[in-house]
Amino acid sequence: MFDNDIGSAIASAFAAMSGWEIVAVILALAYLLLAMKEEISCWYAAFISTAIYLFLFWDVSLLMESALQVFYLLMAVYGWWQWRFHSDKQQDLQIHRWPLRTHLLAFAAVGVLTLLFGTVLSSSTSAARPFLDSFTTWGAVITTYMVTRKVLENWLYWVLFDGVSIYLYIDRGLYLTALLFVLYVIIVIFGYFQWLDIYQREQAGGPLSPQGRGQPATVALEP
Repeated sequence: MFDNDIGSAIASAFAAMSGWEIVAVILALAYLLLAMKEEISCWYAAFISTAIYLFLFWDVSLLMESALQVFYLLMAVYGWWQWRFHSDKQQDLQIHRWPLRTHLLAFAAVGVLTLLFGTVLSSSTSAARPFLDSFTTWGAVITTYMVTRKVLENWLYWVLFDGVSIYLYIDRGLYLTALLFVLYVIIVIFGYFQWLDIYQREQAGGPLSPQGRGQPATVALEP
């Protein structure tokens, strides 16, 4: 009986997945894999995946997540433009840390924006989970900026905000997207240690591997 219940729950979860969500997830993974290889085509995958998620999130009443996709669409265009025409200008940008004061200011900003937008959404719209929606959205905006500036701790921020997003997507029935974010959490942990190694080598003045020398600043896009 228990096994049948589990099987029924899994079947229902897969039935709830839309074809568009499957396409969006596949393209989001393609973006990540292509970006790791610094293939400029990653931005095409990012743009299309993000455009799909804009409508998917709106459909499940995650209004802030939907609005976030507009930001990601612009960042996809910006990333393509930078890689296509201005990658040489990023050669001197190195991985660095933020001081504690800057981190406190960043979290204070996320907290204030979460309270402000969460309150407005809860009182004026039919948004689902307005405060969690606002928290993950503004956290993603700040963390994406950190990636563009090669701030080492951006990976730790992603662990937090992606972790909260997993619950948010499960709550709204976006099971495949929740699974995607589980993969993201695993990947960003590896990303942190990779950047940490590069950072420590740079601080020590030691030689860098070709993968860690003069890379353009990667813009992390997540649905």
